Amino acid sequence: MRVLLSDGAGLTSRQVATILGRAGHHVEVLDAAGFALTHATRWVRRAHRVPPIGRSPAEWLAAAIAVLERDRFDALLPTQEQVAVLARFAAQISAPVAVPPWDALRRVQDKLSAAATLTEAGLPQPPSTVAADRAALDGVTEFPVFVKHPIGTASAGVQRVDDRSRLPETVDDGLLIQRAVDGPLLMVQSVFDHGRLVAWHACRRAREGSNGGASHKISDPRPEVAGHLRALGALLGWHGALSMDAIVTADGPLYIDVNPRLVEPVNALRSGVDLVGALLGITLGETVPAAPAPRPGVRTHQLILALTKAATVGGRGAVARELAHAATGTGPYRDSAEELTPARGDLRTALLVTAVGGGLLVRPRLAGRLTGGAVASYSLTPSAWRELLEARDNRGLTWR
Repeated sequence: MRVLLSDGAGLTSRQVATILGRAGHHVEVLDAAGFALTHATRWVRRAHRVPPIGRSPAEWLAAAIAVLERDRFDALLPTQEQVAVLARFAAQISAPVAVPPWDALRRVQDKLSAAATLTEAGLPQPPSTVAADRAALDGVTEFPVFVKHPIGTASAGVQRVDDRSRLPETVDDGLLIQRAVDGPLLMVQSVFDHGRLVAWHACRRAREGSNGGASHKISDPRPEVAGHLRALGALLGWHGALSMDAIVTADGPLYIDVNPRLVEPVNALRSGVDLVGALLGITLGETVPAAPAPRPGVRTHQLILALTKAATVGGRGAVARELAHAATGTGPYRDSAEELTPARGDLRTALLVTAVGGGLLVRPRLAGRLTGGAVASYSLTPSAWRELLEARDNRGLTWR
């Protein structure tokens, strides 16, 4: 089956490509980065250059439609923020694609709307308030808090504030002020078929990698999470993938973020839940049976994230220790499987990992260059979001 991914730069796209390729599918990607992780694997057959959605959603949509009209694909899978454009103009997409209704996506895409939607669905969150003006911001008295702008990808637009002097000067389009709570990060992924939960998974971040990502994970499928997902999916009539982040406290998970897409699905697959297969199934209009509950305690890692983090905080010695543990399966790599760059049967991946590890040993400062550019290629900027909100309902390529 020929499958096109909406993004070629992100970690999720790389993992999805590996899962699909190993299952025998022909995978191609829409790529705004020029060179990205999906280029260095045998599982991606071709990358189609497109402009970043943050620069112009209209230009990205036009380029994506051109690829779809020129080449035949059996399915288009959203693997990054392009899902917002695809949901807005789903009727124009010639290939099968599973995206939520536009009104449902609007309720979770920006952080202020998402907080209100989680409240309506009855999902627990840290104590939060919306600052619509400077007076509301001045009313914040308990610290530390996280100040969140409405639109931001991969922690962009989120700032931890420990005292009043560091609060923003302006409010602009409103801010979500959320009390900081202690506990491990829980990453939740799910797939819905028109409001019906068909597959879900949850894993804890066991170690933090570069840019706040998870270099190591352990599956942690808490039963209450499934109930929370069902409530949210039913409220929104959600169709397609949906992910959330939560902080695990003594009283259970408190949800802090919602992403209208799939996020890094390999830990789920190794835990017995094929989120990618479920998403592909509903994309093709199949009736997908509910997946089994995931197995707890399954460990996975992303070596490149661990190496770039080690280079940043500990230099050459830390990189050497990380490589030694990974090579011998000791320390944090004991009983853990690689999820981002598995090299078995993939020479290009093996060469990539070797080049990254060797490069960081020689020059640890390379870590900044390796981690700095991908997000910009797929992130939905505030201006791009405004363009989508103001776009006409006709062919979609004419913006007001």
